[in-house]
Amino acid sequence: MKNYNIAIIKGDGIGPEIIDEAIKVLDAVASVENVSFAYEEALMGGCAYDITGDPLPQETIRISMKSDAVLFGAIGGEKWDDLPREKRPESGLLRFRKELGVFANLRPAVVYDELVNASSLKPEIVKGVDLMVVRELIGGIYFGEPKGREGDKAYNTMVYTRPEIERIAHVAFKIAMERSKRICSVDKANVLDVSQLWREVVEEIATEYPEVELTHMYVDNAAMQLIRDPKQFDVILTGNIFGDILSDEASMLSGSIGLLPSASVGSKIGVYEPIHGSAPDIAGQGISNPIATISSASMMLRYALNENAAADRIDAAIQRTLAEGYRTKDLANYDAKEICSTSEMGSIIANYTVK
Repeated sequence: MKNYNIAIIKGDGIGPEIIDEAIKVLDAVASVENVSFAYEEALMGGCAYDITGDPLPQETIRISMKSDAVLFGAIGGEKWDDLPREKRPESGLLRFRKELGVFANLRPAVVYDELVNASSLKPEIVKGVDLMVVRELIGGIYFGEPKGREGDKAYNTMVYTRPEIERIAHVAFKIAMERSKRICSVDKANVLDVSQLWREVVEEIATEYPEVELTHMYVDNAAMQLIRDPKQFDVILTGNIFGDILSDEASMLSGSIGLLPSASVGSKIGVYEPIHGSAPDIAGQGISNPIATISSASMMLRYALNENAAADRIDAAIQRTLAEGYRTKDLANYDAKEICSTSEMGSIIANYTVK
């Protein structure tokens, strides 16, 4: 039996609720696959600040670095919005990503047939959408120097180096090789020098993957094309700020942000988390959708642990659950046969995982 150590960061708001359901499903899949999981909890976000005065305690980094993967919920909330920037939950998350070296954020956007009417777009536009946004995560304008404020002037700097672009490009091309072998690299090379370098380096890396078709698109056009014809995309490769925006746009193709997972991977330990926030307005009500977090656990099995059979079980269980009409409140208006609480949805998926 393979034994894995998983760092658990539940975070704030609905984080503890959705992580508990993902653990429930992981334990279910462990009962039928030849794996076992040992969990160790760590603090990050507002809850960490309240206890330690730091949104990212050093102990959390230590626990994460000695684990095989990190399963993470969500952080933040209005309670901590007035803190100094370095004490806010989001600052802890940025530091966490940098410490772990997770330079590639993988965000799949899949439209389930059972929920094709949940999207704000026409069914014929979104039916069959299955794309992956590969976003560079620890470079670009969020981390570039210099940055700051001088009176009425404020500035940030977008910086990318050749090695940073090369490593994220390799991740995207390897993923494309396992999919439909198509990449669209998104930049703003008609305006930005940094995007011109991005495009040059991506084209160089493409020569190492001759089976993959590479195209380029400016980010403003890509934003429009995601709405006009999302099925034209398979893998979207882009930088940090562009990927931040485009991946959230792509998430709404599915109809609910509560459905979509993400993986942040790099040279050290991967972090697996839903793309949504902590939703403090619904925390504790048992109405949050745990599917994004459960799907993130599936991505953890696939990308961090190479347990593809276990990941397939979870993905199939989610598909069956939706096909049979089980919905949480956010999806209640879309062919729902039964409205489930957060815990009930997790239990149904866990049950189907072992069947």
